[in-house]
Amino acid sequence: MSHPRSTRYDSATRQLEKATARTAAGARSAVGAVAVVAASFGAVPPVSLSWLVPLLALHLALTAGYARVWWRTELVPRRLVAADVAVTLALCLAQRFLVAEESLASGASWVSGLVTMTIILAGISWRPALAVPVGLAVAGAFAAGVRLASAAQDVVVPTGIHLVQLLAIVMLMTLLRRSSAETDAFLERSVRAEIALMVERLRREDQLKQVGSIHETALHTLGMVGLGTYDRPTPTLAAQVRTDLAALEKLRDTPGGDTAPIALDALLDEVAGRIDGLDVRTSLVAETVPGDVAERFARAVTEALANVALHAGVHEAEVVSTRRGGGEIVVEVADSGRGFDQDRLPPDRFGVRGSILDMMRSLPNGGARISSSAQGTRVSLWWRP
Repeated sequence: MSHPRSTRYDSATRQLEKATARTAAGARSAVGAVAVVAASFGAVPPVSLSWLVPLLALHLALTAGYARVWWRTELVPRRLVAADVAVTLALCLAQRFLVAEESLASGASWVSGLVTMTIILAGISWRPALAVPVGLAVAGAFAAGVRLASAAQDVVVPTGIHLVQLLAIVMLMTLLRRSSAETDAFLERSVRAEIALMVERLRREDQLKQVGSIHETALHTLGMVGLGTYDRPTPTLAAQVRTDLAALEKLRDTPGGDTAPIALDALLDEVAGRIDGLDVRTSLVAETVPGDVAERFARAVTEALANVALHAGVHEAEVVSTRRGGGEIVVEVADSGRGFDQDRLPPDRFGVRGSILDMMRSLPNGGARISSSAQGTRVSLWWRP
């Protein structure tokens, strides 16, 4: 079956964080390596090796951490940024033991470059409520360190530069985050609209099948009467007419809104075939559920499969539906990917919480559960009539 579009959507917020994190991690790795070289060649009196060596060792370890993030295209761990801030603060305050007087006088010390990178990383990794005070603290520590090293040194210009850098990165990230959040909202609305269209199409197809079946049966009954098959009323004819009338009344009374029943298995099979880059195996029992219930199942399955395609590191998944006691319908989405820790999900992963857990749990007699480990992830969704 070919499909003109895909229901899969990537989180723009997630893609923004990945892009900015990799760029910042790469820049920090490069600046950190240059700083180590500059500090080593500039280690002349009054630079103290007893101060320089251990602090440079810590700095080098952090640089290696950033290089790993850049290489593996991961998000920058916030604890790594926090450790970097702490080490940068120490470097700033200890400049009189780490930087030669000539470098301080020229305003081109290797510590100054690290201050700039730390301010940028704080703005990328944290929201303004935290990034601004951290940036101010780093800029203030740099100015204090310069004055401790040489009271005659000017700190107004470098402090002004650092404040401009802080303001620029905070404003830029605020605008980018706002734009990505609006994009995510638009994409999610698009996916919901597409699923709603699928639900409506399947509902109409089911209604047309019912109309066609009833039409054929009624014509058959009338045909037998017209051909004289029954020359007088009989119990068989009366029973057939009652059956036809009951079917017509049932079709007439079927609601036309969101609660009209549709085939859940057909809807989920179509959703499973629309996830780009993912081979989805399905094993679905034939079930007819209210349209609003089917739509929630479809949205949750879409989100679960999109997460597999984006984060699991595999190209295969499975969607299985079963019926349990009491008429409860269970749909499971499983993969054998790397899994994740639900307690450590980043705030932008609204899809897992909102489009899977909260949405199914808000459905009367519905629910959802996610189990994940290094061997894979299983998303269980259920609803009971």
